Amino acid sequence: MLFGDGAGAVVLAADSAPGIHASVLRADGRYAGVLSVPGNVCGGRIVGSPYLQMQGNQVFKMAVKVLDEVARETLGAAGMTVGDVDWLIPHQANVRILEATAKKIGIPLERLVVTVDHHGNTSAASVPLALDEQVRAGRIRAGHRVLMQGVGGGFTWGAVLATM
Repeated sequence: MLFGDGAGAVVLAADSAPGIHASVLRADGRYAGVLSVPGNVCGGRIVGSPYLQMQGNQVFKMAVKVLDEVARETLGAAGMTVGDVDWLIPHQANVRILEATAKKIGIPLERLVVTVDHHGNTSAASVPLALDEQVRAGRIRAGHRVLMQGVGGGFTWGAVLATM
């Protein structure tokens, strides 16, 4: 399956210990044509193409590059290193991007969360769905540090480092 359907949210609560250590969000509109839906709705009609347009090879290269950069920037802002991360949950686009990103960052594949194989790419829902699945399975537990990442159309990307 290429795309799945899902929705997700993460509910936060106040605590005396820090939960979110750092987050970084980035966007670069120069790459809008690499991954986008160029059409829009105007006056109840579709104007332009309503279909996803993607330059697959370029998206792959950019995704791995920016996810590595944002991971390092987020870790630096938190004063932590890759060794401090218990789990990596990237946007579940495809397994090749997930594995290449983990390898480039230096996180062992056994600490990489992969759900795209059974959820498909659920876009913005993929990170909270993957987090929920791993918490329910008992893999991610209280005290674990989780680096979560997203990448998307337009071209946008970001990461957050949190202790569960």
